Amino acid sequence: MNQTDSTAKRRSLILAGGGIKVAFQAGVMQVWLDEAGLHFDHVDGASGGVFNLAMMCQGMNGTQIADNWRKLDPRAGISFNPADLARLAYAESLFTLDAYRHRVFPQWGLDWNKIRASSLNATFNVFNFSRKELQVIEPRNMSEDMLAACVSLPMWFPPVHIGGETFIDAVYLSDANIEEAIRRGADELWVIWTVSEKDEWHPGFVATYFQIIETSADGHYRAIRKRIDANNDAIARGQPGEFGRPIAVKELKADVALHYLIDFSQDRLVETVNLGVQRAREWCKASGISLSHQGPDYPINVQEVPTKLSFTEEMKGFWSEGESDFARGAAEGQKTGTDLMFHLTITIDGVHGFVVRPEHDTTDIAGYVESRSFGGKCQVQWGRFNLFTDDPDPSTKYMLYRLFFTDRQGRPFTLSGKKNVKDEPGSDVWRATTTLYTHILNGHVSKEAEEAATRDPRALAAMTAGAGIIIISMLDFQRQLTTFRVEAPTIAERLTALNEFARLFFGKLWDVYARDVLTSGPF
Repeated sequence: MNQTDSTAKRRSLILAGGGIKVAFQAGVMQVWLDEAGLHFDHVDGASGGVFNLAMMCQGMNGTQIADNWRKLDPRAGISFNPADLARLAYAESLFTLDAYRHRVFPQWGLDWNKIRASSLNATFNVFNFSRKELQVIEPRNMSEDMLAACVSLPMWFPPVHIGGETFIDAVYLSDANIEEAIRRGADELWVIWTVSEKDEWHPGFVATYFQIIETSADGHYRAIRKRIDANNDAIARGQPGEFGRPIAVKELKADVALHYLIDFSQDRLVETVNLGVQRAREWCKASGISLSHQGPDYPINVQEVPTKLSFTEEMKGFWSEGESDFARGAAEGQKTGTDLMFHLTITIDGVHGFVVRPEHDTTDIAGYVESRSFGGKCQVQWGRFNLFTDDPDPSTKYMLYRLFFTDRQGRPFTLSGKKNVKDEPGSDVWRATTTLYTHILNGHVSKEAEEAATRDPRALAAMTAGAGIIIISMLDFQRQLTTFRVEAPTIAERLTALNEFARLFFGKLWDVYARDVLTSGPF
């Protein structure tokens, strides 16, 4: 934004809360601040968002903030409150923030003198329980105690006492202080929102507590959005409106597969940051915002040991030419004996990189597709496999297959397959992870070209050679388990790589099938 242009809009960056989901927010900041080069006249932070705001006040750029989260082992921030737990129902909190104070803040390199000296027009939000009011703190008044107070979620962490007054997290009153941003002259609000808006109620103390948080955070945010909409409508009709000027809101919202507080997996935390990078780049492209420069996709690899993991998968079923419906194609193919199968060896070169990339993809695929329609076995010329990509609703995931091959008559085809992993009536984890809904496409068709064709029925019909369903039988699955191979310099590193892959696999299944226990897998 040109600061000398009197017509330029004043922008506020709203770093809303969301517990440790704000790791996603840090990934967005990497893109907005560094790659898009966006300038903000004011920055507001509430609840977990104050962590990113503190680093920004210190002068860190977006990538440095994102890397701080990538390097963080979430277990480093855990400190129980055993002495207080002895009081049972009268305990003040389950945990303390001591580990954050003594380990995490130093690891992030927080320097309170630099933060207090910041020239950034920034506002931290905390609830002053003594005065029963939301209190806005500027950088010059920040301290370690005050930052801890801004995230002191009742029952989980003890309140913080400063100057004879008691402070707690502001989330019950505001998870994004939009009014303060408008008071400070904002014409545009750039909001990063990670608090879940799903219409989904789960039982139990932990789920209920955070559903109350969602009630408060989402409720207050939607209320101020309605006021902004009413203001803008009034101004458009020639009336003054509540705020006296149009207020534009630019939102990047995400339902992130990371629990607000309970996470023991660094891999999942790194993946969350990287997801923020991915979604922000997509958001900028859709919004017409060019990136002046784009660094490596995910610049920090916290494990540099070279590893490879491979396994063989065989799926069999039926398909029918000229059909676009999976079930009808499979049924007709079974009647006519039109078989379809593939035999693949999938190799993951760099297990850690695979695990922390949101795409969870590899193109190292060898094998063949076979059907009498193709004249027998046809070697896979190129392939891509994605394991558990989000919908983007993390309670629905997909396993994606894209295989290029040429039949015995020299005709190019693409096998485009999807496993739908979703907890719904009539579905179970076995069927979801072993059933591949398959289209055979004419030509070698990219994902982007197929997605574009779905918006044009005639183009899709011309592209689609047929459809069917192939599955993994129990016997083939048992064989598949014996094909896992891991390469790494030592036995311990091979076990670590295998364990990392297994945590990814079962953690993603948790996100879908164990949400009543905890909405995201903690491991």
